[in-house]
Amino acid sequence: MHLGLGNCESELSLKEQNHTQEAIERMNTTYDMNKTAIILIGYQNDYFATDGALVGALEDTEWRVEMLANTVKLLESVSNTETLLISTPIVFTPDYEELVEPTGILKAIVDVGAFKGGEAGSETIKELSSFGGRIQEIPGKRGLNAFSNTGLNEALKARGITDVVIAGVVTSICIDSTGRAAHEHGYRVSILKDCTAGRTTFEQNFYCENIFPLYADVIDSEELLKSTVESEEVLPSR
Repeated sequence: MHLGLGNCESELSLKEQNHTQEAIERMNTTYDMNKTAIILIGYQNDYFATDGALVGALEDTEWRVEMLANTVKLLESVSNTETLLISTPIVFTPDYEELVEPTGILKAIVDVGAFKGGEAGSETIKELSSFGGRIQEIPGKRGLNAFSNTGLNEALKARGITDVVIAGVVTSICIDSTGRAAHEHGYRVSILKDCTAGRTTFEQNFYCENIFPLYADVIDSEELLKSTVESEEVLPSR
């Protein structure tokens, strides 16, 4: 019994040391805003409007409101910088002809009729559309990964982006899929824990504490803003 307790204490001590080291590393991390892109995923009416087809998918409604407010505050703070702001909405044809025998979340989308092109549910929420052309919209997303079937990687490369910061929904699906893809494309990835939302509070916390750190830095928007610099490099033409 004593040995078991000792092992638990050792494991806890090691975990605390790891968290401390991660915190120190984050403090030393800076983001060159000329080389940073914030990728906005899922900010569409079907997730956020009161009558959205998938509004019930995000069970913690209070957190959904809070993470959206955090996102808007962040966008307002960086809108006058050189930070590349990109949204990647998921939009399907009215009969979902792109999806062949969909399963999982894609089947759920079909079942409830979400994200149909030309319908209000697929449109970007007004909180983000109010930024107009400051947010570059990249079309083509038909699945979980914002890099798949889109020009996202090409847009990032054209601007010389090295850091990808991800915000949006849903944590365990599109956020995770896009984050992993960004990592595999060679970008330094950061996930904004206060600007993302999972289907449940447990899911959000679990991914931020156990999954995302495997390939990304998990930070909040205030940490990002405090760690930004602007270089004097000449940017590639847009």
